[in-house]
Amino acid sequence: AAAGILCYVGAYVFITYDDYDHFFEDVYTLIPAVIIIAVGTLLFIIGLIGCCATIRESRCGLATFVIILLLVFITEVVVVVLGYIYRAKVEDEVDHSIQKVYNEYNGTNPDAASRAIDYVQRQLRCCGIHNYSDWENTVWFKQTKNNSVPLSCCKAALSNCTGSLTRPMDLYSEGCEALVVKKLQEIMMYVIWAALAFAAIQLLGMLCACIVLCRRSRDPAYELLITGGTYA
Repeated sequence: AAAGILCYVGAYVFITYDDYDHFFEDVYTLIPAVIIIAVGTLLFIIGLIGCCATIRESRCGLATFVIILLLVFITEVVVVVLGYIYRAKVEDEVDHSIQKVYNEYNGTNPDAASRAIDYVQRQLRCCGIHNYSDWENTVWFKQTKNNSVPLSCCKAALSNCTGSLTRPMDLYSEGCEALVVKKLQEIMMYVIWAALAFAAIQLLGMLCACIVLCRRSRDPAYELLITGGTYA
């Protein structure tokens, strides 16, 4: 179960990153997600080894189980550290790339940058980098010359919105940069909390395995059977 949840968290990060990859060029940010999927897969195998070793009370199996869990625990600590490092870099990365993405917008659906911007503005309910007036500085706005922003800036509840800057009350007032940064930092926090939670579970697993090992080592190799006052 723990392995499945870890893999789900890693997959969720990949899927969400795909929606925001135009705003975040540093692919190394996916390293914690890659590690956590690998750890989840490994944890499933380790769990089977631990169950078999515990049922048989195999000293060798349990010792192997504890050592591998310790290595996975250290890996998850690395994931937490990397998560915090990349979480701190999110704002700089987005700030560096978002202006470029908005300048590449051309309003056509097949265009990747245009789809990314329209998706983000609808999903996060935002418009422009800091606010809707940022569109006035884009190449697309100057070429269209209709004093309008993309329809993805229109509030979802309005059906007659045309994106015209003469009706700013129809547009989302909040800029997208801060919301994209917040979203990406939330995603990184999912990885961090998942790694911390399952690191705690692994500590418990190691503790239980050590208890079984200690109990096994105290068991006598054989017992004296006393029958009728004689040793047999």
